[in-house]
Amino acid sequence: MDKKKRILTGIRPTGALHLGHYVGALETWLEFQDSYESFFLIADYQALGDNFDDIDKITDSVRQVAIDWLSVGLDPNKSNFVIQSYVPEHAELTMLLSFVTPLGMLERNPTLKSEIDQLAVEKRTVGFFNYPMSQVADILLPRADLVPVGEDQAPHIEMTREVVRKFNRIFEPIFSEPGIKIGRVPRLKGTDGGNKMSKSKGNVIELRFSEDQVNKAVMSMYTDPNRLKATDPGTVEGNPVFEYHDAFNDDKEKVEDFKTRYREGKVGDVEVKKDLAIAINNFLRPIREKRDYYEKNPTLVEEALMAGTDNARKIADETMRMVRSAMKIDSYTSRW
Repeated sequence: MDKKKRILTGIRPTGALHLGHYVGALETWLEFQDSYESFFLIADYQALGDNFDDIDKITDSVRQVAIDWLSVGLDPNKSNFVIQSYVPEHAELTMLLSFVTPLGMLERNPTLKSEIDQLAVEKRTVGFFNYPMSQVADILLPRADLVPVGEDQAPHIEMTREVVRKFNRIFEPIFSEPGIKIGRVPRLKGTDGGNKMSKSKGNVIELRFSEDQVNKAVMSMYTDPNRLKATDPGTVEGNPVFEYHDAFNDDKEKVEDFKTRYREGKVGDVEVKKDLAIAINNFLRPIREKRDYYEKNPTLVEEALMAGTDNARKIADETMRMVRSAMKIDSYTSRW
């Protein structure tokens, strides 16, 4: 039997997950967990980058992320849930790779530049600036073949490939260049129409939202700002309500009918939004049921995290032995 190829992907634990995480990442993870050896990383080191002053938030978020993963159907018997800080080799490989990575490579990273611009000056730390380097190490530590990510993470994968080529050229060809898989919906808008989803902006629908919370969020969604009455022709393209319909409404015929009537000024925002709320609640209902189960059985959550982390440690130790040997930093005293 052929050995399964390996996936590494993950999420920074800075709060419970939302619909954008699902269509941009989790949906693809579910698709691949049967056919790949999968490592799903809770990157708590990286969460420290802009949350170093709120450790309790990170602690709670690690638990929330793990519960969300279990609730959507990720199976710890098929996949490995890994806490980054419980595998110290992540930090070691980050440091070693930093020494062979040009500073300009980080400075050119568009995702990093955008995120730093949005940070308060006191949070623009060296650790935050270096988190793309940490992501490179995360991917290479289990020697991943494929990285399923959202569209905004594509620059990190390209950076990983560049680091691989340089490391292999200077030392030994230990690593292979990982492939990338973008989710079905590369980028889901926030409910306010913004391209960046953020809990602090209140423009997300979390996977743990109740039916009432979903209804409230959907009814307050941004639509076409130039449409003043239901009889005015409206714009569908770029309209978050229709983007969410496309992503979560299984009745595609009804969605197309809504689009046609919306363009013609024959349907109001309220009707379109009410149907969207029904579709999202139908999608979230089984997730809510599983979440309630795992909330009541925290031991199962802990067992899933510890089992996956133990498996990751074994591979991490193997990788670091190879890296230290290639860099010739594993045998100083033997040369004396």
